[in-house]
Amino acid sequence: MREIHVDTVVNAVEKLCMQANYRLCEDIYCALESACENEQSELGREILRQLKGNADLARQKQMAICQDTGMAVFFIELGQEVRIVGGSLTEAINEGVRRGYKNGYLRNSVVGDPIERINTGDNTPAVIHYEIVEGDRLKISFAPKGFGSENMSALKMLKPSDGLGGVKKFVLETVEKAGPNPCPPVVVGVGIGGTMEKAAILAKKALLRPIGTTVGNRPRYVAELEKELLETINKTGIGPAGLGGTTTALGVNIEVFPTHIAGLPVAVNISCHATRHGETVL
Repeated sequence: MREIHVDTVVNAVEKLCMQANYRLCEDIYCALESACENEQSELGREILRQLKGNADLARQKQMAICQDTGMAVFFIELGQEVRIVGGSLTEAINEGVRRGYKNGYLRNSVVGDPIERINTGDNTPAVIHYEIVEGDRLKISFAPKGFGSENMSALKMLKPSDGLGGVKKFVLETVEKAGPNPCPPVVVGVGIGGTMEKAAILAKKALLRPIGTTVGNRPRYVAELEKELLETINKTGIGPAGLGGTTTALGVNIEVFPTHIAGLPVAVNISCHATRHGETVL
């Protein structure tokens, strides 16, 4: 049994909070570069150049890419041969968020109650999803999620008879309804299957996967659907910043899971051009 002290977790989370908010993920940055070359709208190209320039400045000056530094979302893979010592893992993650957002001069955006809406002052509590896996490692994946895009996300309980056509229609309707609000070009995470809450978690987790990459052991139709949806979304004309163009989305990532014979849950989690995330393994 391998032991990991909570202080190690606190320090790792603190660094992740700052790094993810300062440095645009390499896959997103490369996609912006490619979009600058391929965007057909002159205004769209200029917007994309500005987004890329903003990312450059954020990295150089160690400042937040966006003023909305998001609600802290974590996906934790805890090896079953790991023992956390010195305190609570959940509290260690939250303490790392407190320190990271304070020391990184990142905006505190969390309110302690959805109705009373009093700011907690330290961007906690974080949203934490735990998964027990084999091995003796602790993997921490962090995604600060801004709500300009989170508010444009949606979930629908389709009927099995709606099939793949129903999934496509719902994803496209969600993106079109979002329009300029999520700061396009966007990244679209889609979760299909499971239950209501599982589909939503799948959609959020899909945003962690670098765009343009594939994963093994999934149905053949998934990669084809990702490609088709990306092409269709980019034909909507919404464009960069919603001002028109051929780059409405940088990528579409889909995750699937078994579901009930009577259901077809689908969730769409939209993320802005600054789809930020980072990970570390302890």
